[in-house]
Amino acid sequence: MSNRIDKTLETLKQQQTTAIVPFITVGFPNISTSKEVAKGILDAGANMLELGVPFSDPLADGATIQMTSFKALENGVNIHSSLDMVRHLRNQGINAPLIFMGYLNPFIHYGFEKLAEEAQEAGLDGMIIPDLPPDEASPYQSILEDRGLYLIPLLAPTSTDERIKKACDKAKGFIYCVSLTGVTQARQNLSSKVEHLVKSIRLHTKLPILVGFGVSTHEHVEFISRFAEGAVVGSALLNSIDSVHPKEAVNAAARFIRDLRNVPNN
Repeated sequence: MSNRIDKTLETLKQQQTTAIVPFITVGFPNISTSKEVAKGILDAGANMLELGVPFSDPLADGATIQMTSFKALENGVNIHSSLDMVRHLRNQGINAPLIFMGYLNPFIHYGFEKLAEEAQEAGLDGMIIPDLPPDEASPYQSILEDRGLYLIPLLAPTSTDERIKKACDKAKGFIYCVSLTGVTQARQNLSSKVEHLVKSIRLHTKLPILVGFGVSTHEHVEFISRFAEGAVVGSALLNSIDSVHPKEAVNAAARFIRDLRNVPNN
């Protein structure tokens, strides 16, 4: 069973193009606008999309994503709403990879096998679960892979060589490399240590490596492109959406993505 993640990253490799992977919170600033924003940023040049499933205790996330998650929960967003987002985008003709980023407890409460089945039917391609360590990931990974979905591992500067090897051994799709020690948040500068981490990861896998946490500018994307296959951007994008009226959110988000690519805005 082919996966859109593999196809997309292989195409970008052949084109020598860095993957731009935005993160948005499902239901922020409201449910209907977030659907429009999702399509708008993919139309503006994003290659894949991470859909944040709101949770009341997002331990890996900084102030911006915590705020968006809180507002989304106030808007009544849950796993059902998140799956509806995937269905909506597929019905709109979106063929880019779509990935859930969320926390283990709500997924278990929903029923992980049920979630995997419904996610496959909706058109999801993978999941990132920040609070699921590699040592405990195997049963969840098997459930997802039986449905053609990938469990994307996260590795950080604090990851030991043993942890890196364990995460890479059975990984599919790509490796998500966290650029810093801490939570998600837009930053002015990325740590130079991230390049060393990527080199350490490459000793254990031939999969593409995408770098996230703190990415917010075209210069950051250029820096990352020297040693990794893609950049994940979340907080800075969400800040751009939060800074405008919801009616302007789609234009603001699309402009942000074009700026990352350094493509002139019309």
